[in-house]
Amino acid sequence: MKWLYGILCLFFLIIFHEFGHFLAAKLFGVKVESFSVGFGPILLHKKIRGTDYRLSLIPLGGYCGMKGENDFKNAIEQNLKEVGGDSDSLYGVHPIKRAAIGFAGPFFNFIFAIICFSLINGIGYTYYSYSNKIILADELYENSCTAARDGGILTGDIITKINGKDVEDFSQIIEYVSVCPDEDIKITVNRNGNLLDFIVHSELDKETGTGKIGVAADTNNILEQHTPEYNFFQAIGHGFTDTFEYIGITFKSIAILFKGVDLKNAVGGPARVTEMLGSTAKDGFSAGFKVGFISVAQIMAIISISLFIMNLLPVPVLDGGLILIALIETVSRRKVPPKVQYYIQFIGFAFIGILFIIGLIGDVHYFMTKGK
Repeated sequence: MKWLYGILCLFFLIIFHEFGHFLAAKLFGVKVESFSVGFGPILLHKKIRGTDYRLSLIPLGGYCGMKGENDFKNAIEQNLKEVGGDSDSLYGVHPIKRAAIGFAGPFFNFIFAIICFSLINGIGYTYYSYSNKIILADELYENSCTAARDGGILTGDIITKINGKDVEDFSQIIEYVSVCPDEDIKITVNRNGNLLDFIVHSELDKETGTGKIGVAADTNNILEQHTPEYNFFQAIGHGFTDTFEYIGITFKSIAILFKGVDLKNAVGGPARVTEMLGSTAKDGFSAGFKVGFISVAQIMAIISISLFIMNLLPVPVLDGGLILIALIETVSRRKVPPKVQYYIQFIGFAFIGILFIIGLIGDVHYFMTKGK
């Protein structure tokens, strides 16, 4: 059942992305020849105002088929000097309009993340965590990280701030430290009623790509925490803030991959993402509808942000490649020759191929390790 949940979540994210392309194409005068919910054999379809709306067999996303998408391929086969097209085709409209159509899909992923975070902030939720009173991990486990001890923190200290952010429980310590690997972190603690500041250099966990400072929770103190329930406008404001914060975290995570992180653990492919989504949905909804909704909304928002960034990479086979070529044509006021685009696409396919292989290896390793 968890796999079904995961597939449905990914299915919705991809359809929402494609719907962005669909609306932009309609807006900028490009004929949408088909819009399919699902891939593969067509089960049902109906043509309305020139667009064939389809329901297809395989529920792994969908597609928006625009007029002229094959004009580039035709230009290569016919050895043309430029990619031409009718005025209502993808390569026939102004490059800025083509760039906007390419940007619309990732932009809808960005909007989806804002909607999810806004709903989370508006609903509010209850969670359980340990207190922010810590125990040094090297007192409990051998060969543990000693960053906190090296920085001057002691067992029994109550961490009240990390890099200026208030800390109210142990889950926030994990949250704030994990996104700051191999960095100097300013930590404020309450020690016997006195507030003391320390600079702790976090350690990079090369298996997960996260930061750690070597502290453990005092499990004798369990807290029931309630997040604020913001009004409509406050929730939207926090939705924007959370989205931009996670975009920053995502870029930082990408940079961390070049610091010797174990890619097979840190990078997940579609199978692991689907399993993670499905497990979150299954476990969340088993604890209640509200818990399930909040859990799924949060992880879908994070994945949607990843899709937003990934699709904007300037790689020809992604939306970012379409945008890049369109911007080059706008600045140079001349069309990029098909052969140049063709050779650039080799780089794009190689990049995607490498990511796919890394993700596939990561998925295999994850499921084999999990099965042991």
